[in-house]
Amino acid sequence: MALDPLLLDILACPEDKGPLYYLADENALYNPRLTRRYRVDDDIPVMLIDESETVEAAEHDRLMAKIDAEGISPTFSTEA
Repeated sequence: MALDPLLLDILACPEDKGPLYYLADENALYNPRLTRRYRVDDDIPVMLIDESETVEAAEHDRLMAKIDAEGISPTFSTEA
């Protein structure tokens, strides 16, 4: 099972309030601006800053390459 699309439309990073990228096969939501990854347990996003993980540069590069290659869209758009 994956996250509900309606939920994805409103999910934002609790720290900077910006959009996230949902990496369904990794059970994670990723904020590239802060290089912060939030886990998804049993299709429930764990959106606690204290529970998130800051990733290293190499992992950030891997995640961004995956997001680009798979055409993953952010949870919402900040463009007007």
